[in-house]
Amino acid sequence: MTYDDDADLDLLVVGSGVAGLSAAVRAAEAHGLRVGVLTKGDLEQSTTRWAQGGVAAVLGGDPDSTDLHLADTLAAGAGLCDIDAVRVLVEEGPGRVRDLITLGAAFDRDEQGRLELAREGGHSLARVVHAGGAATGAEIERALVVAVRRSAVAIHENEFALDLVIEHGRCVGVRAADATGATRVVRARHVLLAAGGAGQLFAVTTNPLEATGDGVAMALRAGVAVADVEFVQFHPTALHHPQMPRPLLSEALRGHGALLRDTNGEQFVDELLPRDQVSRAMTRRMLELDVDHCWLDATGLDHFVERFPTIASALDEVGLDPSRDWLPIAPAAHYLCGGILTDLDGATTLPGLWAAGEVACSGVHGANRLASNSLLEGMVFGARVVEAVERGVDTAQPTGAMRSVLAVEGGSPIGGRAVVSPMTPPALAIGAPFAAVDDIALARQQLQRAMTAGAGVLRDSASLSRTAAVVDLAVGVACSSSGAAAWELANLAAVASALLTAAHERTESRGAHTREDFAAKSPEFATRLVLGGEVRPTPTTAGRL
Repeated sequence: MTYDDDADLDLLVVGSGVAGLSAAVRAAEAHGLRVGVLTKGDLEQSTTRWAQGGVAAVLGGDPDSTDLHLADTLAAGAGLCDIDAVRVLVEEGPGRVRDLITLGAAFDRDEQGRLELAREGGHSLARVVHAGGAATGAEIERALVVAVRRSAVAIHENEFALDLVIEHGRCVGVRAADATGATRVVRARHVLLAAGGAGQLFAVTTNPLEATGDGVAMALRAGVAVADVEFVQFHPTALHHPQMPRPLLSEALRGHGALLRDTNGEQFVDELLPRDQVSRAMTRRMLELDVDHCWLDATGLDHFVERFPTIASALDEVGLDPSRDWLPIAPAAHYLCGGILTDLDGATTLPGLWAAGEVACSGVHGANRLASNSLLEGMVFGARVVEAVERGVDTAQPTGAMRSVLAVEGGSPIGGRAVVSPMTPPALAIGAPFAAVDDIALARQQLQRAMTAGAGVLRDSASLSRTAAVVDLAVGVACSSSGAAAWELANLAAVASALLTAAHERTESRGAHTREDFAAKSPEFATRLVLGGEVRPTPTTAGRL
């Protein structure tokens, strides 16, 4: 559906996940702003919909506290979390969860009507609220879509945001193309990028096909500061199956007692360690045994179907019975911990441009995301963007992760180091393709396989260099092509190039970044690697998609 009332938008939201939609609802219903939402799929079609585990939040009652949630988040982030950003997350998070309940999101409750809480890896206590056992993202997305369709003045579905429109040093909208190939500029006083992550950089991922890093690539082309992109979290328990995206076996299974075993049936890692540590241990054991998967043993879990109906249904479809079968698993690309650098209000280095959710580097996640903090981050910082816009804020302040690049008296707890990124300004057209569609698909597959092999859970200098050569080939195919598939390939290549540059520069192992040639953590790299550059020309717009 497209509503064409675009005149004088106060806020244009790019993306339809939890960060963007919660911000859109808040802006329209709480503040009466004229809001538009633009998404390249259907409004309901976002990575949020695939989120299983739930939302981590301290909703009251002993012995849990926001201080414990903060400590768990900092521990998972391996020294790169911004403590102020994490404090905002854990203190404002409970209120945002209650906002969702008010909107109609139905979380699981026990017989007494109390919210059921699950424990996941890296959490010291059970604090994760969930819906449908492991269908939390779908329930949150449902509630938000209903509210957005009620309150937004402009909804553009199946429109591809190509690039930011910048006038007089300020973002004033985006250039977009619809399914017919027609292009136009959608203008607004403020633009919120909430376009999600880039899981499609890798051959094995839990992310939908649409997760091609479009928002981060748009920022890179516009010279907007980007940070922490070397930290890609791999979820350790994705079902090892040809289906893509890989079905996710929620962290909550291990929280309830499921065990990790190698192909010899031996336990080899603490199941409740943070995801980066579990994925690393699994990958090394798989290499040691020359196998392509491990096992998740959930046979000891009682009432599996009742507790996890969504997972039980997915397993039934592939002929697995968790009451008697060990479940084949392998790490899969899951979450981009970095992205567009923001302050505590979501402001970026470009006035008029804001970012929230997985596309952003708020400083919350550091080098590795704590399980079930992602939906919470989107809700908290999406709301903060709206409040800042309402207050008349227009530029970034030296708060949160933004202190890495904006000078502030006394310095930043975590500094920033500038890195020159080999960003790729794709010379793309929107016209009939010059290269065959099959060539674009093949180049995308080659890029994904190379990134998985050379820049995945384990990396070294040689593997990163080999991968960069494949990315360069993908750029060549994208630049001799046109249309939406070519734009996605170009965006993947731009983000891949930035990731490889940062990963090569970070000569240590920290969080979700493991260098086999630099195995130790280094105090020298207790810093953000910030990538950015000059504003670059946008691709041409002749013809049709």
